[in-house]
Amino acid sequence: MTFPTQAQIVVIGGGIIGCSTTYHLARDHKADVVLLEQGKLTSGSTWHAAGLVGQLRSSASITRVLKYSVDLYKTLKDETGLETGWKMTGCLRLATNQDRWTEFRRLATTAKSFGMDMHLLDAAEVKRMWPLMEVSDLVGASWLPTDGQASPSDITQSLAKGARMHGAKLFEEVRVTGFDITDGRITTVKTTKGDIACEKVVNCAGQWARQVGAMAGIDVPLQPVKHQYIITEKIDGLAADAPTIRDPDRRTYFKEEVGGLVMGGYEPNPLAWDTGLSGGDVPDDWEFRLFDDDFDHFEQHMTQAIARVPALEHIGVKQMINGPESFTPDGNFILGSAPECKNMFVGAGFNAFGIASGGGAGWVLAQWVVDGEAPLDLWVVDIRRFSGLHRDRRWVCDRTLEAYGKHYTIGFPHEEYLSGRPAIVSPLYDRLNSHGAVFGSKLGWERPNWFAPDGTEPKDIYSMGRQNWFAPVGDEHRHVREHVGIFDQSSFAKYEVSGPDAARALDWICANDVSKPAGRLTYTQLLNTRGGIEADLTVARLSDDLFYVVTGTGFRTHDRAWIADHIPDNFDVSIEDITETYGTLSLMGPNARKVLAAVTEADVSNAAFPFGHVREIGIAGATVRALRVTYVGELGWELHIPIEATGKVFDALMASGTPHGIRPVGYRALESLRLEKGYRAWGSDITPNDTPFEAGLGWAVKLRKNTDFVGRRALEKINGAPLKKRFAGFTVDDPDIVLVGRETILRNGEPVGYLSSGGYGYTVGKNIGYGYVRNADGVDDDFLGSGDYELVVAMEKTPARIHLEPLYDPKGDKVKG
Repeated sequence: MTFPTQAQIVVIGGGIIGCSTTYHLARDHKADVVLLEQGKLTSGSTWHAAGLVGQLRSSASITRVLKYSVDLYKTLKDETGLETGWKMTGCLRLATNQDRWTEFRRLATTAKSFGMDMHLLDAAEVKRMWPLMEVSDLVGASWLPTDGQASPSDITQSLAKGARMHGAKLFEEVRVTGFDITDGRITTVKTTKGDIACEKVVNCAGQWARQVGAMAGIDVPLQPVKHQYIITEKIDGLAADAPTIRDPDRRTYFKEEVGGLVMGGYEPNPLAWDTGLSGGDVPDDWEFRLFDDDFDHFEQHMTQAIARVPALEHIGVKQMINGPESFTPDGNFILGSAPECKNMFVGAGFNAFGIASGGGAGWVLAQWVVDGEAPLDLWVVDIRRFSGLHRDRRWVCDRTLEAYGKHYTIGFPHEEYLSGRPAIVSPLYDRLNSHGAVFGSKLGWERPNWFAPDGTEPKDIYSMGRQNWFAPVGDEHRHVREHVGIFDQSSFAKYEVSGPDAARALDWICANDVSKPAGRLTYTQLLNTRGGIEADLTVARLSDDLFYVVTGTGFRTHDRAWIADHIPDNFDVSIEDITETYGTLSLMGPNARKVLAAVTEADVSNAAFPFGHVREIGIAGATVRALRVTYVGELGWELHIPIEATGKVFDALMASGTPHGIRPVGYRALESLRLEKGYRAWGSDITPNDTPFEAGLGWAVKLRKNTDFVGRRALEKINGAPLKKRFAGFTVDDPDIVLVGRETILRNGEPVGYLSSGGYGYTVGKNIGYGYVRNADGVDDDFLGSGDYELVVAMEKTPARIHLEPLYDPKGDKVKG
């Protein structure tokens, strides 16, 4: 086959992800696609993967991706004639304590919410299914019959053949050496066999993805970690169709292979491949290679495995596999469009479940490459969830090792990572610490989650029930409702969009009308071409040609890139990230005006400073951008302060607020306050899968205005048509219930959806959850109001009441007065 000089799309990397992406580009999109592999197909980490295939994740979209993989592996042989080694053995997950059992009951509820049938078994049932297992310590187990195992190399070769059958060209022994880049776009891929001109590049280079990305100025935050497993000799009595086993409390996993067992695990003290830490790179010639066996490090897994399967004590080991796997700082893989380059896409960092993900990841990544936007809500794996912090390779390594070590630990709600902290702090960090702040971390920023009262240790104590911060957060919540609280939200992402065409550009990008006069602010969504919500943020117009955009901490890279990507060509617009230029204090509560009036000469009365407006005011010698907006349902302002003056302004507000009961308040109180008010949170309540109409946010869409905007055509098609899902709130009276999200919603005993978020409302004294009620024949007010509702929480039904209006709606002038 002649080596090409041009192609529509070049895929780099011939592991399972690269071959799957190439297959789907060729099969589904008839793309002119070339795959380049520096060695042989599967020679990186694919060939030594253990091959377990699980499907359930906490995200409905990622679960859908993994279910697609299973469906593909079942049928791929029929198309290509090559076996994939797929066996639907099912998977048993073992629980040895009550917290783990609660986690499994919640997972079983999640599974049913996502249309999967996970069963909960007792120890005797586990013993019948796996007679060689020691079960005396089991509380129980979960059983997902549609999980299984496959042969990584066989799947990859079958995908490669399928790709060729659909016209793709695959080349081995070709190394990418660089790129030609013009105006932020790759125009040419440079290789050891010649240059290829192309329109788009897909980086599926596995453990080399960071290095390939770096050639184009792109950061792919990966850390190779040494992962070991063994393959045993044949074990008498082990069935060929024995279920795969995950034994998380013992940190181990098992699968049957040719009469023996594959056994490995996730240790709390993992070993990084240090090549990447000293500034070096993964060697180019690491083809079909492994590290030396490390029995000393593996002994911890062997001890636990023998306790679970006593027969292993007398069975020989045929082979130990000790190879590098690419892991990420949060344990989720990486897909999507790189923010630093207009036409490089990435599929990498699969955290040792690349085989389970491979089929589905290739499917959605191919669609993403062709359309330029994700086909469904893939935020949890989107490369734009990272930031400049993730260029720090030591930080990435430390956080990645922590994530690896937590692979099998119990997933307690609200658990925080500890490594690499503090990375970024606001000027108020020490002041808040002195008030007893218990910090969490978001995209590197230290943020106060709650404040420990005197005599209480300022530390989270995790549990599956009410955690130790529940009562103190309730006190903070009530204080904001009754007096005034001050929130340090300096971590907000902030941009200035400016230039002669700034207004026209934002009018095209934003679903709401941002063309209001200077001094006004607008809450708006940014939509994709399907009408789904890609972001929600606040746009404040400071002058005719200058707009101040504020969004959530975690969305900093994503939202800026989305705006930049959708500015029409030839528009004279610039967008500048000024996150660290301004600190942010949110002053909220019925006494907020009294506190603010005491520190500024500006008129902050409702007549002079109405809701939805922005003013520059003076406080403590600083010029502050004051935004009259609230996320808690009380009178309040966001005060955006030059970063160097944030401490002075905070001190002034605390001093003037003393007579009015001011106190610092944390993010967990903010969450409970917004739940009562019914404000939606992007990434959970509203996502790229949801339209504003479905989310109850149609009021924030400018369809009545004769102006085109991204997503308008999709919304026009569904405007006025019956909605198949609607956002609604639910309350549960039982105080012992803990809602965390993904609990199943039952209407008249039938499942109609699941919660997207959950928590507790201290003012209303009830558990609160939000989610979408679905019905193929339409969801209107009559349908919603005529049903009897229950929630399934950890596999137990509990009565619930539906709410279509905010649970907390203050009267008088608390919000708009």
